[in-house]
Amino acid sequence: MLGIYKPKERISSLLFGLMLPLVMLPGQVAGALLESVGDSTDPPPNILIITVDNVGYGDLKPFNDASTIITPNLNLLASQGALLTNFYTASPTCTASRAALLTGRIPQRNQLSTQLVGLEGNYGIGLPHSEIILPQFVKNSPHGYATAAFGKWNIGFAPGSRPTERGFDEFLGIASGNADHFTHVYAGRKDLYHNTTAINRHGEYSTDLFANAAMDFITEKSSQEIPWMVYLPFDAPHHPGDRNVDPGEPNSWKAPDDAFEPYDFGPEVEDPKKRFQAVVTAIDRAIGRLMERLDELGISDNTFVFFYSDNGAFYPYLDIQSNAPFKGAGVTLWEGGIHVPALAKWPGKIKANSIISTRLWSPDLFVGVADLAAAELPQDRFIDGKNPIPVLTGQTVHSPHASLFFKYQSHEALIWGDYKILREKPEDPWMLFNLKEDQAETKDLAETNPDLVRKMEEPYRLTEAEISSYLEREQKKRNFQR
Repeated sequence: MLGIYKPKERISSLLFGLMLPLVMLPGQVAGALLESVGDSTDPPPNILIITVDNVGYGDLKPFNDASTIITPNLNLLASQGALLTNFYTASPTCTASRAALLTGRIPQRNQLSTQLVGLEGNYGIGLPHSEIILPQFVKNSPHGYATAAFGKWNIGFAPGSRPTERGFDEFLGIASGNADHFTHVYAGRKDLYHNTTAINRHGEYSTDLFANAAMDFITEKSSQEIPWMVYLPFDAPHHPGDRNVDPGEPNSWKAPDDAFEPYDFGPEVEDPKKRFQAVVTAIDRAIGRLMERLDELGISDNTFVFFYSDNGAFYPYLDIQSNAPFKGAGVTLWEGGIHVPALAKWPGKIKANSIISTRLWSPDLFVGVADLAAAELPQDRFIDGKNPIPVLTGQTVHSPHASLFFKYQSHEALIWGDYKILREKPEDPWMLFNLKEDQAETKDLAETNPDLVRKMEEPYRLTEAEISSYLEREQKKRNFQR
């Protein structure tokens, strides 16, 4: 069987938390909460954030009908919620994109703008300890959410940097960014942890391991009538790399045998594109089992689900993956690196089988989760994310952002309205694209529109200066407090 789940009859989501009052918050958070959640007698929603690793916009059939990857559960999720066709990740690389999600701050502001690599990088401090991440304020919300992370961490695993030391009640996952999916080895070292303890689950496929842990946590907290927030960052389909496979073993995309069943090829196939397809199907099957568990527990209607890819596909040039219709790949600021697939589901609040074309990005989830949890945002720092809930629930079609600022290594970009400026090196002239008319970024309009380039460059330059000034003030403040 393919493993697609079929929604059961709706069971009331008021099984737990019915009598919990909706706690009013001062200012904008409270207002947005009342607008988005609705009746003050509603129980606090559960929150499930799922990320996948390096999946391209064109890899998934809801976004690209030509895709041959079999994902019935993601297709169903899209039909039950909203397809976000204009969603961006704040960085085109794994580490920085995760840090931006968890802090609501762009990489230049949270000071984790590069990829953590090697044992030194992944087991170092990573994200500065001064940063406040999602579970820290969600736990302190009036509703007392239980919080957990299952999957790929990749933002630092030194003492003080580990998930359970930064607000998560439970963690099961890898410290690094791309351990082997079956042995959980990274650079010759076992890399799987439960909370802060190294464990050995050799032979268990990471996608299933993380999904199963999430289901167990959700089942336990739901039985205790405790609202929960689960962060489920799958480490697939990112392949492990040569440094992580046993000596003499071929480096290939790995999936469990049952993920090959829907295809006309089996686990022995060597074609990397076909093996990649099976890896994505394995993720789809795990998500299907997770959605089915929410149905069984009667909490689907009261669970906010958000799914997206941390950055664009890395291998469109080899015809293994697809960022169609966009140009470029991961670790670039072409649309293929930062314009990613995203889905949102919240029955009764987010319209089923809808398409949202309003521009949003990953730091917005930080603010959105605060809204959903009735948690007050940190007041001592600048948050780059804006509340996406009014857009997701159909209260407005207008983006909360006037522009989006991007910087990664030597790449720089800014999107404002229909236009985008982009350059791959600071010394290069800006390129200019009209994304509404040319989403594949094939027609550079800079030469014939110099005034528009200057107009676009100004907010980029001012944002860069603002961030530099902000960080300087923050450093002075920390020095004063020592």
